[in-house]
Amino acid sequence: MSLALVAMSHSPLLHTAELPPSDAVRARVDAAFAAIHDFARAYDPTLVVVFAPDHYNGVFYDMLPPFAVGLAATGIGDYGSTAGPLSVDEDHALAIVRHAQQADVDMTLSRRLEVDHGAVQPLETLFGGIDARPVVPVFVNGVAAPFVPMRRIRAMGQAVGDYLASLDERVLVIASGGLSHDPPVPQWDTAPEAVRAGLIDGRHPSAEAREARQRRVIEGAAAFARGEAAIRDLNPGWDRTFMADCASGDVARFDAYEADAMTEEAGHSSHEVRTWVAAFSALAAAGPYETTYEYYEPIPEYIAGFGVMAARTR
Repeated sequence: MSLALVAMSHSPLLHTAELPPSDAVRARVDAAFAAIHDFARAYDPTLVVVFAPDHYNGVFYDMLPPFAVGLAATGIGDYGSTAGPLSVDEDHALAIVRHAQQADVDMTLSRRLEVDHGAVQPLETLFGGIDARPVVPVFVNGVAAPFVPMRRIRAMGQAVGDYLASLDERVLVIASGGLSHDPPVPQWDTAPEAVRAGLIDGRHPSAEAREARQRRVIEGAAAFARGEAAIRDLNPGWDRTFMADCASGDVARFDAYEADAMTEEAGHSSHEVRTWVAAFSALAAAGPYETTYEYYEPIPEYIAGFGVMAARTR
C-alpha cells in the first residue's frame, strides 16, 4: 500500500482568459504544474481518486448530495477541457461507497456522473488526458449552499482513505479547487427565477447557451483583474493559513472552518477547499505524511488564490 496526494487550484480561465496574467506569473504556474506532473510520473499510480467540485454542470439542486462517488463519469468539455468518458474503475468505486457506508458515512453514488473542468483539469495536468489511469471520481459540493459541517467532509475523506490504505496499489489522491475566490457563480438566495430554473436542472444546454455563460465568466474575470468587479477580493492570508493546516498533518484542524465565515473571509467558492479537506483526510488515514512541494500566489486574472501542493505518506 502507498498513498500520495496532489492538491491544486483549477480555473476556467487557464486557457480562456481575456486578460491573462503576466508572462512571469504564467511561468510560475507552469513551473508548479510541471513539478506536480513530475511528481505524479515518478510515483506512477495504479489508481487515482480525484475529489472535485461541480459548477452547475453535472450536479444540480434537483438532487444535491454533499458528496458522491461516480461509478461512471463523462467530462462535459467546458472551457476547453476534454470531453468524453473517464476511465473509471467501477469495482474500486463501488467498494469505496460500500466501505464508507459501513463507516457511517452516507456516501451517495452515481452511475452517470457528469464532470466539468474541476475534475478534468487536474487529470490533464498530471497525466495529459482523462483516460490515462484508472480513476475514481468523487464529487464534493463546494458551490451550492447549504454546506455540511467540515467534520463530515473530513469523516468522508478518512473513510475513503481507510479503504485505499487496505489496497495493494499505488494510489494518488487528487484535490481540485479553491482557494479564496468569489467568481460570478449565481447564488440561490439572490438568483432570479429564470436562473433558479437552471440551478435546479441546467443539464445539456445548447452550444449557444453554454458559450454565453462562459463568456460572462471570462468577462467577469477581466473586470475583476482590472479592479472593476463587485465581488470579494482574494485573501492570501486565509489561503496560506489553510495550506499550513493541510501541511500540518493534523486534519482535525479542518473542523474549525465554518461555512458562513469562509464565505465572508474567502468568497463563495472558497468552499471548494472541501476537496482538499477530503484528500488530506484520506492521506492521513494511511498514516503520517509529509509535504514535498508547495506553491501559492494570488492571481486575479484567474479569480483565484492559486495553490498547489504535493504530499505522500512517510
